[in-house]
Amino acid sequence: MKTETAVIHHVSVGTNDVGRSKRFYDAVLPIVGIMLMADDEGGLGYGSGTFHFSVQVPIDGRPATVGNGSHIAFAVEDRSMVDRFYAAALDHGGRGSGAPGLRPAYDAHYYGAFVRDPDGHKIEVVTYAAK
Repeated sequence: MKTETAVIHHVSVGTNDVGRSKRFYDAVLPIVGIMLMADDEGGLGYGSGTFHFSVQVPIDGRPATVGNGSHIAFAVEDRSMVDRFYAAALDHGGRGSGAPGLRPAYDAHYYGAFVRDPDGHKIEVVTYAAK
């Protein structure tokens, strides 16, 4: 039996305010099944299985900045999870960057939403579920 290996081990984004980021990510990541695993003044560690997502103060001591043209997409099981993620993001310091809805240019069933986290990173949540 072949064992599948995750291709991506972890993704990290920078923050200039760990507490503000914690309030945001503690509200949205459990919706996609990713839980807080570590928390200190230098950053936050979230995880699910072998995948890790971290929010960190940059190690070089310079301010965190946003990558232009980059975003992180989290897969969810159904459209209601997309809607809940988007609402929680807006309620916890995020900014809308594309309300929940179908994106037929991508696929007939592509239902997603885009937000900016408190530091400006673009975060997407998406499903291909028909409902």
